[in-house]
Amino acid sequence: MQFLNYLLLCLILLIAAISSIVSKNMIRAAVSLGMGSVALALLFFLLDSPFAAGFELSVGAGLTSILLVIVINLTKTPHGKGGG
Repeated sequence: MQFLNYLLLCLILLIAAISSIVSKNMIRAAVSLGMGSVALALLFFLLDSPFAAGFELSVGAGLTSILLVIVINLTKTPHGKGGG
C-alpha cells in the first residue's frame, strides 16, 4: 500500500511538471508548478522528512507560486499578442 502512495505522488509530480512545461497559459503553468511542489512536499512527509516537507510546502508551493502569479498578472501583454 505504501508503494502505491509513492507511485501516485510521483505520477502527480510528473504530470504537474510536464503540464507546467507544455502549458501556453502562464497562470496555468504557475499553478501546476505549485501543485507539483505540494506533491513533492507530501512525498517528503511520506519519507519521514517533515522539515524538508514543511520548507518545500511553504517556499515551493506557497511563496514561489504566489510570486509567479503576481508577476504574471502585473506584466502587460503587448498589443496584438494574445487576447486578455
